[in-house]
Amino acid sequence: MSFSFTLLLAMNVKTMVQVVISILMAGGLLSLPGQALLSLQENHPNPENMTIAYHPIGRFHSRLTPQTGAPRQGALQPGNEATIEIEREFTPALHDLQKYEYIIVLYHMHLSRGWNPDVRPPGSRRSMGLFATRSPNRPNPIGFGVIKLDSMEGNILHVSGTDAYDGTPVLDIKPWIPSIDCPSGDASPDIENNLGLGNEACHQ
Repeated sequence: MSFSFTLLLAMNVKTMVQVVISILMAGGLLSLPGQALLSLQENHPNPENMTIAYHPIGRFHSRLTPQTGAPRQGALQPGNEATIEIEREFTPALHDLQKYEYIIVLYHMHLSRGWNPDVRPPGSRRSMGLFATRSPNRPNPIGFGVIKLDSMEGNILHVSGTDAYDGTPVLDIKPWIPSIDCPSGDASPDIENNLGLGNEACHQ
């Protein structure tokens, strides 16, 4: 029983383990029940070939639609109110969230279509690389918002300062913590001015 050690080094860890197990099993030197082998495969996913599937934990309800349009950033219209309805199975996970004034909401921009490596944001004087902008059209259209949590009623969050369309699926919610989420450092006044924005970092 022989194999190329060079070939094994070129493989990722999961593949190496599977190859060794296969060789040992083929030679009758190892016997694993089917369930154990399945568990081994599931516990060592290959990130290079991984398909990621997320399921919404809730949805936005707001007056914003493709017809009405949405602000470039929710913070630019702090009075823009909405609600987030969390699926009831996740209601217990909302415990203590009301202690925070602001929350970070990650959501799936389901109306996004296609993307370009260079974009020109509204109000900008020039094009920029996509990842240097907040364009909603991205390879993975994940929205990110720091929004004000006004109140909670069961599984309903009353929020303001949003830019998400009605029906937008919510992926995750985290607390916004100034000491962590406002790192010290130089602002980017040139870029912000080009975008037509102020440079008041972490003004909340």
